[in-house]
Amino acid sequence: MGWFSQQMGQQKEHQAEVWLKTQAIHIIAQNFRCKGGEIDLIGLDANRTLIFFEVKYRQNSAYGTASEFVTPQKQQRLIQCAQTYLQKHPDYQAYNMRFDVLCFENSQPQPEWLQDAFWS
Repeated sequence: MGWFSQQMGQQKEHQAEVWLKTQAIHIIAQNFRCKGGEIDLIGLDANRTLIFFEVKYRQNSAYGTASEFVTPQKQQRLIQCAQTYLQKHPDYQAYNMRFDVLCFENSQPQPEWLQDAFWS
């Protein structure tokens, strides 16, 4: 990933975090890294659902939308990272959980929020 892409990714992750707080999501972790992947944001909603967020940005949808870039392989890496997170934080193992994708395209001020984007 180039420097510009990395900087834009970090900016969109911060923008997503700020926006999620307005949606009553309490962020408990950022950029959780594990072998083979990373989860951008981890949060809790008002129902105590543990949500693993993937934040995607596409400047131009000519080659596909942001959500199309969460491939089955990427989904598997996110699922494996979530399992690692739960092993390291056993207090959350009893919580309901889901995987959501936040998609920023072009200069949209807020993301498209795909809840339950895929299953583990």
